[in-house]
Amino acid sequence: MASHAAPAAVPRLILGSSSRYRRELLERLRIPFEIDVPDIDETPLPGETPEATALRLSRRKAEAIAARHPGALVIGSDQVATLDGTQVGKPGSHEQALAQLRWMRGRTVTFHSALCLLDGRSGEVQLEDVRTQATFRELDDDELEAYLRLERPYDVAGSAKSEGLGIALLSRVESDDPTALVGLPLIALTSMLRRAGYPFFKA
Repeated sequence: MASHAAPAAVPRLILGSSSRYRRELLERLRIPFEIDVPDIDETPLPGETPEATALRLSRRKAEAIAARHPGALVIGSDQVATLDGTQVGKPGSHEQALAQLRWMRGRTVTFHSALCLLDGRSGEVQLEDVRTQATFRELDDDELEAYLRLERPYDVAGSAKSEGLGIALLSRVESDDPTALVGLPLIALTSMLRRAGYPFFKA
């Protein structure tokens, strides 16, 4: 009599993020997942490149969540914007956001959207940095002020909340992944999940 091995159990999938926009992106895949929020220091290290900062923080977030959920697949992500070799962080205030937008108008900003998938079953870590080039429109101060009052993007890198009204700040976006600018590159993520053996399109 032929024997058939039982199908492997699908591991828990956990998104390590407090962002509702990343949650909404992951919901597009129609797979079950949980959310847990990492509590880590996101300060860039001295001399660290923007890419290195994004990759390090995405991994630290995944590791922090994996420590609380043994055996799970954990997604960590981080985004860093850069212009003229300088990191463009989260403004934190209206005044700083206006200064950022004045600096970036008419120019092209690079967004590093880093992704980490940590497999708690094997300890395997997959890392990728997906770059997006976003060119900002030449908007006057009154338009920038109006945008800030409406969107209040003070917790977003570069003050450009592209998943909302911030898309109107931009004249051009170039990326291999249209979801990267929002903060969770789904093309890279689905590739990582496939390599980890996560089942897609199963009835």
